[in-house]
Amino acid sequence: MTPPAIRNEPDPLHEGWWTWDLPDDGRYNASVGKLIVRPEGPGRARCRIWPERPQSNLADVVHGGAIMTFIDMALFAGGSMAGLGDVTFGVTLDCQVQFIAPARLRAPLDASVELLKETKRLAFLRGLVEQQGETIAAFSGTLRKPSR
Repeated sequence: MTPPAIRNEPDPLHEGWWTWDLPDDGRYNASVGKLIVRPEGPGRARCRIWPERPQSNLADVVHGGAIMTFIDMALFAGGSMAGLGDVTFGVTLDCQVQFIAPARLRAPLDASVELLKETKRLAFLRGLVEQQGETIAAFSGTLRKPSR
């Protein structure tokens, strides 16, 4: 279930993918640009962004902080599409990232997300960030679901 502020519907430009659009109201989430997501079987999903110059570092590759932001958003968007219960107002408890290779600008950047376990209050996920068949980073994270 997504909050009213997140538009999650079939993406008209990418068959099989869903939007994960947050309003561009000046919040940090907008810094990654367009984000789409698709289910990839039980407990799995894939998220995609298209990094541009605002996500670059001085070496003209994708900044590690932009990749970490993408991963954090993928934990929620991908986790939701993978069947995770409501994490609308959840928080990231921890996130480990191992950077493996630089990511290029202007090429799709994907995060595959796997939901490992879900409890009443926690969700444990892991995944890979990939670009055109190359592994860019590996990650794992724990989300705490909201108390309601």
